[in-house]
Amino acid sequence: MITKRDLLVAIVTAACTGALLTARGAQKPVMGSRAIAWDSLKVEPTKVGARRQVFADPTATLDELEMHITTLDGGASPHPPHTHPDEELLIVKEGSIESLIDGKTTPLGPGGIIFHAANQPHTVKNVGTTPATYYVIKWNSPGMLKARQDSK
Repeated sequence: MITKRDLLVAIVTAACTGALLTARGAQKPVMGSRAIAWDSLKVEPTKVGARRQVFADPTATLDELEMHITTLDGGASPHPPHTHPDEELLIVKEGSIESLIDGKTTPLGPGGIIFHAANQPHTVKNVGTTPATYYVIKWNSPGMLKARQDSK
C-alpha cells in the first residue's frame, strides 16, 4: 500500500532530479567509459593546421570534460595569449612547441606537458618547421558552464 509519505517522497525526488538535470544540461547524457582509435577521429582543417574533436560531454563528476587534438603548421600559433576560467592540460605528441605563460616561454618536445591555470594568460606556438601535434584536455566543474553563460 502506498502511503501519503511514499507519494510525497516520490514527488520531491522527481522534482529534485528534474532540477538537477535542468541545471546540468539534460540535453547531453553523461559520458561513460570509452576507447577511441586515432584513425576514427575526424580531421577538421583550420587556418593554422588541423583539429580533431574527441569529446565534449558531461561526466558523473563534471559539467563538461572536453578533449581535442590540435596540429599546428610550422611557425603557427592557434591564438594570441588569452585567458579563460577553466583549466586545461596539454600534452605534446610530436613536434616542437613553445609554451608562453605569463610572458615566460618554455620549449617542449614530445611528451612535454603544459598546465594552464584558470585566468592565467597563455598560448603555444609551433617553433619548428614541421607540424606539431598536442592533446588538449579541459574540464568544467559543476556550475562553471552556467556561470560562464550567465556572465555573457
